Amino acid sequence: MCIAVPAEILEIRDGNVALVDYGELQQEVRIDLVDVKVGEFVLVHVGFAIQRLSREEGLETRELFKEVYKAMEEPDHA
Repeated sequence: MCIAVPAEILEIRDGNVALVDYGELQQEVRIDLVDVKVGEFVLVHVGFAIQRLSREEGLETRELFKEVYKAMEEPDHA
């Protein structure tokens, strides 16, 4: 199973590299596989933007990831 994480393009740099924001983390990723502009959302897998998302999809998916991480941090109530 592969997981790709939604991120917003903050800046496009030389050499097909972009600075992206995951919500609480910023990182450089490669954008060789997609045609993107600043402000657009992409799915990032192993340092590569692999697909463009609508802003709505990006924000919705980001929120789902936050909920999953929060649930994983909660103590077991068994």
